[in-house]
Amino acid sequence: MALSGLIRIMERAARKAGSRLRRDFGEVEHLQVSRKGPADFVSKADQTAERTLWDELRSARPDWGFLMEEGGSIAGDPGKPRFIIDPLDGTTNFLHGMPHFAISIAVQEPTLDGSGWGEVTSGLVYQPITDETFWAEKTRGAWLQDARLRVSSRRDLADSLIATGIPYGGHGDFAQWSRIANAIGPRVAGLRRFGAASLDLAWVAAGRYEGFWESGLSPWDTAAGCLLVREAGGFVSDWRGRSPPICDATVLAGNDAIHSRLHKLLAGATKAA
Repeated sequence: MALSGLIRIMERAARKAGSRLRRDFGEVEHLQVSRKGPADFVSKADQTAERTLWDELRSARPDWGFLMEEGGSIAGDPGKPRFIIDPLDGTTNFLHGMPHFAISIAVQEPTLDGSGWGEVTSGLVYQPITDETFWAEKTRGAWLQDARLRVSSRRDLADSLIATGIPYGGHGDFAQWSRIANAIGPRVAGLRRFGAASLDLAWVAAGRYEGFWESGLSPWDTAAGCLLVREAGGFVSDWRGRSPPICDATVLAGNDAIHSRLHKLLAGATKAA
């Protein structure tokens, strides 16, 4: 599948930012790091990557808006789309020298009446260390470079590898997560927590995981990943089963069978509280 002009712009920006992240990752012990909140760090590398993405994408689409992890919301032409950017998803991994982090870029369209934001039509997740570009466009499918992606065909939980995010350092409800893990864990082949939601969703799209659940995320963590899973033939919803364009406060993803089975277990575990 040939890349569209927009995906080429997004990939070029991600690769430019990713090149700098790879260099910084090689000297991670020398980075100047500041505290942004409890167990939530932001590094100079994070800020530099976001600036690179902003510069590249603004140059190509000067009238579009932005929603960025560090820079916040920047208005553009109200009739034009906006970019949703996470310049370094997996910051804690990065700072600990773990080579599992990504850049996430999505494009979200304004609603027809101009009152807010609607569907996500393009998404890209770039892993600088492995040089993998996961991308999707609405109705054009999901891809890893030029290879078509499909969600896993496994339908039994006992054969399924499920990803999650675990509450940490004052973030999230650990008791609730424990109830869900206790409901799901004994029924699946394994649980994984790798610490980068954008890659978790990209890996569901690629069939590496059968499913994924997490809560307490932000739009920049999941906007591209939600589209990737859907365009790879999977399902993404919140924990109540609704499917907004971006699932972030709560997200559940998988193929049709695994999504349904996980949803029943998750609903039972959260209702039990």
